[in-house]
Amino acid sequence: MTRGSLGNRRDFRALFDQLDGVALWTATGPGEFDYISAGFEDIWGIPPEDVKDDISLLIDSIHPEDRDRVRANIEASAQGARDEAYEGRVVQPDGSVRWVLTRQVMLRDDDGEIAEVVGICTDITEQQGREQELELLNRIVRHDIRNDMAVVLGWMELLEDHVDDEGKEYLQKILASGEHVVELTEIAHDYVETVVSNEEVAVEPISLRSALTTELSLREESFPQAEFVVDGSIPDVAVAADGMLNSVFRNLLNNAVQHNDKDTPVVEVSCEPRDDDVDVRIADNGPGISDDKKEFVFGKGERGLGSPGTGIGLYLVQTLVTQYGGEIRIEDNEPTGTVFVVELPRAE
Repeated sequence: MTRGSLGNRRDFRALFDQLDGVALWTATGPGEFDYISAGFEDIWGIPPEDVKDDISLLIDSIHPEDRDRVRANIEASAQGARDEAYEGRVVQPDGSVRWVLTRQVMLRDDDGEIAEVVGICTDITEQQGREQELELLNRIVRHDIRNDMAVVLGWMELLEDHVDDEGKEYLQKILASGEHVVELTEIAHDYVETVVSNEEVAVEPISLRSALTTELSLREESFPQAEFVVDGSIPDVAVAADGMLNSVFRNLLNNAVQHNDKDTPVVEVSCEPRDDDVDVRIADNGPGISDDKKEFVFGKGERGLGSPGTGIGLYLVQTLVTQYGGEIRIEDNEPTGTVFVVELPRAE
């Protein structure tokens, strides 16, 4: 090793010694550590020099429920059979538990043999805590609130024959609000499933016609006061997406009605297939979106026009479309209204 490369390595190690919640280690063989960064002890609760002398301390610190799985990942990575990050819980000597994301990178010599292993451990305890809280909230929303609202809606439907004409108007408003609460439980579920997941989305061929036709039919039932129009036909093509594609169209169609200020919301859907992708256009006759707000409508929590929307729906749409390798943009409709254009890659 040259003097310059040795200096670079020292600088590199000095940088990692300053990082919080991240530990770096290098090894030249099983249990033969060449270097362990200062952040290792913060994550594992064990001084680096102790691990160098006894690697069993490292394995013993892994939570019993994760030990076999993590050991198998370590061995597979060491043999070059797997190059993926893996999660596991670490039990520190004082009993506290940390969630750690670990990845091992094999450095090979000119002959292709493994010369050194570089491991990076990242403390993801706070992230795991947030995800668990979101999953708990998701279960509460999906189970408790959804079930209770189903009962409430059932009781209100029974009241239809027991109220006068004036009362029916208010009853319908209550029913619509209750149905919207149920809809929000679906959005919350989709949001948690999509945003919290650490796994890369595995796209597959999904029928555009099936997904879009299904959601149009369901929206017609949910919004009898609105008019849904298909310009031309929905092409029978497969796009690169996953089972959440329905949620993209459901949220955009809902948005076109819920943000509409007309007595009869009109939603027009059209598709333009090309060699590599498909444009799906969802246009409404509502008040439109000003240019200075177009770039913000996909932000979490954004809402406008005093509508019942939470903003999470459009954030979810953009997240999903981006994960599929597509794009979404906003255009002005004529004479009034908004057009959401979803560009989806065609499945190979």
